[in-house]
Amino acid sequence: MAVGAAGTGTLITDERAARLVAALGNRCLVLVGIMGCGKSSVGRRLAQRLGLPFLDADTEIETAANMTVSEIFAVHGEPEFRRGEERVIARLLQEGPMVLATGGGAFMSETTRKEISRRAVSVWLRADLDTVMSRVRKRPTRPLLQNADPEGTMRKLLDTREPVYALADLSVWSRDVPHETVMEDIMQALEIYLSSRPDLSSGPETAAE
Repeated sequence: MAVGAAGTGTLITDERAARLVAALGNRCLVLVGIMGCGKSSVGRRLAQRLGLPFLDADTEIETAANMTVSEIFAVHGEPEFRRGEERVIARLLQEGPMVLATGGGAFMSETTRKEISRRAVSVWLRADLDTVMSRVRKRPTRPLLQNADPEGTMRKLLDTREPVYALADLSVWSRDVPHETVMEDIMQALEIYLSSRPDLSSGPETAAE
C-alpha cells in the first residue's frame, strides 16, 4: 500500500505508524551517533509521527543534575558525566516505549550498549565530517570541542566512534536534506528490520533482571 495515495494518505500514515509501534512492543527506539548528526531534531519528528514520547538523554541528565552538560564536564569531569549518563539512560529505557536521543558518547559505554540491546532498537544516524561541523558550529558550547582544533577533534571522534556506532541495529544517513526525509528513511529501515524480527514485539528480555 503506497503512502500518500489519493484520498487516503492520512489513514495510511496512521496505519503504518501503528504497525511499527505494535512491532516495537515495549521497546524503545534509540538514536545514536556523533554530535550534530540530528538525533534530537529527527527524533522529535519521528516520535510525533509514531505517536510516542520523545526524550533527549542529555536534557534528562541536566534535569537530574540541575546543571548543564558543559557545567557537569567543567565541575566533575567527563568520567563522572559518563557514569551519570549510564544511570539515566538505563532508567529511561525502562520507561518505554519512546524515541530516545542519546549523547554522542553514550553508545561507547558497553554497559549502555547492553541495556539498549535488551530494551530497544538502536538506529545509528550516520553523518560525514563536513555535515556535522556545519551544524555544531551553530552551537559553540559542545564540551569536547572547546579547544584550538575542533575539526581535528571531531575527525578523531568519528574515527574512534564509528566502528562502535556500527554495532547499532540499523544505520541511516543523516545528510543536508529536510529532517522529514531522514525520518522517512528511518521509517523504511524500521519496517524492513522489524518485519524480519517478529520476536521483538514480545518485549525486552527479562531473564537477567
